Amino acid sequence: MTFYSLKKLSKSYQNKSALHQFSLELEEGEFISIVGESGSGKSTLLRIMAGLEIQDEGEVWLNGNQILNPKKKLVAGYDEIKLIHQDYQLYPNSTVAENIARPLLHYEKEYTKSRVETLLRQFGLLDFRDRFPRQLSGGQQQKVAIATALAIEPEVLLLDEPFSSLDTIQKHQLISELGDLLKAMDTTVVFVTHDLDDALRLTDQVLILQKGKTIQKGNSQELCEGPKTRYVARLFSPINLIPDRINSFLRPNDVKIRTKGGLLGHVIDFRYLVHYNSLRIKLKNGGEIWEVDDPSRKYQIGDRVYLQWDEEKVMVLKG
Repeated sequence: MTFYSLKKLSKSYQNKSALHQFSLELEEGEFISIVGESGSGKSTLLRIMAGLEIQDEGEVWLNGNQILNPKKKLVAGYDEIKLIHQDYQLYPNSTVAENIARPLLHYEKEYTKSRVETLLRQFGLLDFRDRFPRQLSGGQQQKVAIATALAIEPEVLLLDEPFSSLDTIQKHQLISELGDLLKAMDTTVVFVTHDLDDALRLTDQVLILQKGKTIQKGNSQELCEGPKTRYVARLFSPINLIPDRINSFLRPNDVKIRTKGGLLGHVIDFRYLVHYNSLRIKLKNGGEIWEVDDPSRKYQIGDRVYLQWDEEKVMVLKG
């Protein structure tokens, strides 16, 4: 029996489809990211998964029990499934320790004290236990929010764009810390985001969602090297359409720059990036503009170049 099962979920708002026949099966302790642009149905999906939204069709099952939506359940939601938002939702006049303890108000005092201490230690918050949320950084506040959600040891943790309000340094540090911590806890985690880089830093298994439908699912290497659509390919990098060939594309790092032989073009712009210069090359044949990586940082604006590639690197992609 599958631990967490979503069966043909559909949801529409004002005749506009947010989810269409979405299905997913997760085993206990599985950790997956769902990536999609704004409006792809990510947040709607999580709310249905948590029993907080009424779906038009389909069912959600957790460990053999059906998750009922608010239409079928007097008090919406389940302690076994916790949904974390990007806005933290902490009590501003309660300390870090008090926030984490709030879900445990009806538990025995000794257990509450022990559980709070465990979470403070696991999340590196011992030195901040008596501070208020306003005295913390954004990353620290998000750690408190997640620790609070885990206080009653839910079976599933749903993360809805939890890092979108953080700066790059805070975000990368928090993702690194949380990735190791959540995997060690063996909690089933679903992380949704519009940022593929965040998803790949946190998990290896990724599902691509577009307009409420699953486009592709796999690990990072499978998705990067074998995208099924242009949308999936573009999540990893720009793609260049080969002139006079139907639906045939190359990634910037798969194009070789030569001084003779190949597709002729001129460098019209470049950007200095960490590991290479990103060139914009206008092709003589048709005038298309390609993006090409220059790891040698050799070429300048105005240079005449020839572009070559290995045929095995060509991606044939539908729309």
